[in-house]
Amino acid sequence: MSINISTFHRHNITDTCAVWNVLSSRTLYSRAREAGITFICTRFVLYECLFKPRKMETTNDKELQLRLKVAQKDSGFVTYPLDISDLQTIDLLERRKRLGKGELSSIAFALKTRQAFLTDDQTARKLADEVIQGSVTQTTPHLLGWLFFKSFLTNGEKNSIIKEHQEMKRPLTEYFECAYSEACRCRLMENQFKKDTH
Repeated sequence: MSINISTFHRHNITDTCAVWNVLSSRTLYSRAREAGITFICTRFVLYECLFKPRKMETTNDKELQLRLKVAQKDSGFVTYPLDISDLQTIDLLERRKRLGKGELSSIAFALKTRQAFLTDDQTARKLADEVIQGSVTQTTPHLLGWLFFKSFLTNGEKNSIIKEHQEMKRPLTEYFECAYSEACRCRLMENQFKKDTH
């Protein structure tokens, strides 16, 4: 994997797809919170998640929206407004890539606050890497792998996380499996290194 599973920045500006992927598994979300991970979203992202009209709203959509509302009450997802300069940044970014306002506002806010940007959208990741100097762009599978590597998640929880994720019809099963394998590999190497140096 191209990510370093042994490190993960705890404060994250999340875009819409990352909000849904994190909340798709109650186990993943609760362990992330126990590990001190904070999730921040802009009002654009909140609008896309809770208020933007959908052609067809599924029971999974409603369940994830309910989870987000509960998480907001528990300060699990903190929402911040954008100011005029943020909106100007979004306008500049919009000319470079065709992304939604949620992704663009998240990149703009990560740029402004110098915090990590959590996304599972490849185009958004590429743009963030281009425009945020020294940017830290992270993904939900990276989060999952780090939680396993640091033992916030146990091996026995992997299947339940994937099952929960699939029940919400989310698309990251393959990447969760890869991140889990990488976490196991890195933990094995770390343990071997400790043995060799003692």
